[in-house]
Amino acid sequence: MIVTVGLGWAQCERGPIEEIRPGDVVWFAPNEKHWHGATPTMAMTHIAIQEALDGKSSTGWKKLATNSISAHFTTEVTEVAEKRRN
Repeated sequence: MIVTVGLGWAQCERGPIEEIRPGDVVWFAPNEKHWHGATPTMAMTHIAIQEALDGKSSTGWKKLATNSISAHFTTEVTEVAEKRRN
């Protein structure tokens, strides 16, 4: 994925939350669970590129986070961002 505009976060399962900015190229291994998105205060736009093998995509879309999960993640991610700023 190539970030084109804004500020976002990305995280692989059990990995650290990474801040992503325009020009950053983010790569996830096939079938690696991860999430990515905008920050609570800034939008993020990206170009996603995925590979297909034998006509099948390696991308397995998971269900979207519920509002309660999103709120928990937003709190957790905001705390991480605050620590990085200080």
